[in-house]
Amino acid sequence: MLLSPDARADTLVIREAIVTQEAPDGRTSRPVLRNVTLPDDWSSERPEFGGVLTYAVSFDLAPNGTRVPDGLLALYIERVCTNVEVSLNGHVIGRGGQMSEPVTRNCYRPQLFTLPAALLDPSGRNALNLRVVGFPSGEVAARQRAAGLSELYVGPEAELRPRYERQLFWNVTVLQVGSATLTMVGLFMLGLGWVRRTQPAYLYLGGLLIGWSFISARVWATDLPMTHWASEVLISSTVAPVVAFAILFLQRYGGLRYRWVDLFLWGQCLLVPLTIAIVGREHLFTLMNLWFMVFAIEVAVATIDYFVKARRSGASDWQPIAVAMGLGVLAALVEVAVQHDWLGLPNRHLVHFAMPVLLLAVGLRVIRDFAQALQAAESTRDDLERRVQERAGEIERSYAHLAEMRIEQVAEAERKRIAGDLHDDLGAKLLTIVHTSHDERIATLAREALEEMRLSVRGLTGKPVRIADALADWRAETVSRLGQAAVQVEWVSANETDERNLSARAYVQTTRILREAVSNIIKHSGANACTIRCVIDDTDFNLVIQDNGKGIPMELDGRLDRGHGMASMKRRAKQLAGQCLVESGPGFGTLIRLTLPL
Repeated sequence: MLLSPDARADTLVIREAIVTQEAPDGRTSRPVLRNVTLPDDWSSERPEFGGVLTYAVSFDLAPNGTRVPDGLLALYIERVCTNVEVSLNGHVIGRGGQMSEPVTRNCYRPQLFTLPAALLDPSGRNALNLRVVGFPSGEVAARQRAAGLSELYVGPEAELRPRYERQLFWNVTVLQVGSATLTMVGLFMLGLGWVRRTQPAYLYLGGLLIGWSFISARVWATDLPMTHWASEVLISSTVAPVVAFAILFLQRYGGLRYRWVDLFLWGQCLLVPLTIAIVGREHLFTLMNLWFMVFAIEVAVATIDYFVKARRSGASDWQPIAVAMGLGVLAALVEVAVQHDWLGLPNRHLVHFAMPVLLLAVGLRVIRDFAQALQAAESTRDDLERRVQERAGEIERSYAHLAEMRIEQVAEAERKRIAGDLHDDLGAKLLTIVHTSHDERIATLAREALEEMRLSVRGLTGKPVRIADALADWRAETVSRLGQAAVQVEWVSANETDERNLSARAYVQTTRILREAVSNIIKHSGANACTIRCVIDDTDFNLVIQDNGKGIPMELDGRLDRGHGMASMKRRAKQLAGQCLVESGPGFGTLIRLTLPL
C-alpha cells in the first residue's frame, strides 16, 4: 500500500508489508503473516520469536501516471531493531552492520539507504526486501531494544536526509555529547574525591556520572565485542551500582549515613546478576522491570529523606539538588510506564535526554558549591594568616617591651646601687669636709659638690617629683643665688599648684639647665634684673629666662651655643626630647626658652 502524507511531497509512506520467516539455515520458509501493518512491534505480535524476518514491500515511482521524482531516491527507516539488510529488486543495496552474532545494534539509530537509479524500474513496480534480525522481547532488559520495524519512507534523498540527520542528532549525537560531558565531569569528581577523602560524596557523584555514561553507551555504541545476551547482562548489572552511587551521594552530601543502607545497596549489586542467572534469558525483561521499579522507589525515598533532613537542618543550598533528583525520579517513573506499555514507545526517550541534563546540573552545582567552599576556605586562611601575623607582631612587641623593661629594671637597680654608693661614700666624705674644713673657700666648694651629688643621686633613684614641689625648689634656689649677686628677680608662675609629676631625669636636667642659666647671668651678663616665667599647658613645660645684661658678644662667630655653657644646656634639653632656644644681642640682654614635653 502506498500513501503520500503531503500532496506537495514526493515521499511515499509504506505502512503494509508481507512477512516471511527465515529458517535457521538461511532458507526462506512459507509466509507466516500477510499484510502486516507497519510499524510492526515484535514484542506484541510475536514476543517469543528471535531470528530473522523478511519484510517484502513494493512501490511505483509514478503511480497513476504521475511524475517520476527527480534526483537521487532513498529509503528512510526511522527505527529498526536490531539490524536490517535491504535489497532492491533482488539486489542487496546496504545493511546496518553485522547480521549475525555479535549483531550490530541499531535500535536507536535511524537508517537511510540510497536507491541506485540503475536498479529502479521507473515505469513498473519495484520490490524492497528488508531482512530484520531481532531477539525475543523476553531477552531484552528494555522495551526500546525489542525487535521491530517502523514505517518506511521512499522519496528524494534531498528530502529524507534532513529528517534522518535530525533524528540521528536527537537520538544519538546529543547522547554522545552528554555522555562525554558526564564522563569528564565524573572524572573530575573522582579526582576531587581522591584528594578530599574525607568527603566521599564527590567519589559517589563521580561514580554516578561515569556509570550513567556507560549505561547510555548502549544507545550509540552499535558494535560491541560481545554477544547480545552478554551485553544485556552487563548493562542490566551496571544499573544497580549506579543507583547505589546516586543514593549514597544524596546521603553523604546531606550529611547522612546509615550503615545498613550501605550494606543493602552493595548487596543489591550482587543480587541483580544472581537473579538474572536464576531466571534465565527468557524472563530477563520481566525481571529487570521489577528491578527498575525497585530502583525508582529507592531513589525516590532517598530523595525525600534528603529533602526532609536538609529542611530540618536549615541548609540553604539543598533545593537545586533535591529538584534535580526529583525530576530524575519522575523521568525514571515515566520510563517504567513505557516499559510496562502503559505509555506508547516514543520516538525520543525522555530518560535518555533528561538524565544527562539533570546529572550534569547536579555535578555543576556540586562543583559550584565546592568552588564557593574553597573560596571561603581561602578567605578564612588569609584571615587566619593575617591574625597570626598580628598576633606575632604583638608577641614581638611584647617581647621587645619586656626586654626593655628588663633592661630598665637592671639599669634602675644599677642606678640605685650607684646612688647608694655616692650617698654613703662620697656624700659622707664631702659632708666631713664641709664641717671640718677651716678654709671657707674649700668648705663652699665641698658644699656645692655635695648639692650636685645629691641632685645626681635624686636623678639616679628615679623617683618622680611633683611639678609644684619642683617649682618651689627652683624658685627658692634661683632667688637666693641671684639675690646674693645683687640681681633683682621677678618669678612668674601660673601653675604652682599643678599636681602632675616630672620624671626624676627631667627634674635633674631642668635643674642643671636653670643653674647654668643663672650662673651665666651672675658671671657674664652684667645684668641687674632678671625675669623668669614658667608656663605649663596640657602637653609641655615652658621656662623662659630673660635678663637685661650686655648679651652674648659677637666674638663667638654668631654661634650662640659656643660659649657660656649654651651647648650643654641644648644637649640636656635634646636628651629630654625638648629644645632650648637662645636669643641674644650686644646691649639687648639674653633670652633663653626651654620647652620640655610632659
